[in-house]
Amino acid sequence: MNKNEVINALLELKIVAVVRMTDASRLSRVIESIQRGGVKAIEITMTVPGAVGIIRAAAAARNPGVLIGAGTVLDAATAVSVIDAGADFVVSPVSDFPTIRECGRRGVLVAPGAFTPTEILNAWNEGADIVKVFPATSLGPRYFKDLKGPLPHIRLMPTGGVSLENARDFIAAGACCVGIGAALLDPQLIAEERWDELAARAAALAASVH
Repeated sequence: MNKNEVINALLELKIVAVVRMTDASRLSRVIESIQRGGVKAIEITMTVPGAVGIIRAAAAARNPGVLIGAGTVLDAATAVSVIDAGADFVVSPVSDFPTIRECGRRGVLVAPGAFTPTEILNAWNEGADIVKVFPATSLGPRYFKDLKGPLPHIRLMPTGGVSLENARDFIAAGACCVGIGAALLDPQLIAEERWDELAARAAALAASVH
């Protein structure tokens, strides 16, 4: 997919599953399970051991319609590595301008992190395709509704504090999509390999935001 196709796919899917697993051996089953439930955008963070190799393998093995992204990308050099590995999108908890520029140069969707209106606008003006509002834990959906007044043109993705119960509220308040980690990828379900229950959680989440 080119960048515009990835943007359109994310805007349709509305959910990015944030993978921070320390045990990568079950990752393929996790992806398969949540994909069955309708969650098809997967962000593998750089905190996962061997993340670049995992992204390369996941990108090569993905089913049609599945997006594989890289998260916790803190610098341009890491962005180059994950893009070369096949990442469809790059996400960061911070706004590192060289990273934004490198993703723009390579034609890959980038979602840097920001918190305040000034930080959000600066990231967008620098070339962000989506601005990850992080951490959204203490902000809540009302913050996004307030931001859309003066900044209606900026695509916003809350991450941190998004749950199965409030994801729909963030979307209704103006977020273009949400990033969700442990609230979807329940560590106990994964440890016990309860894949059908994980798929059911993904299906419930997808149904709620749509």
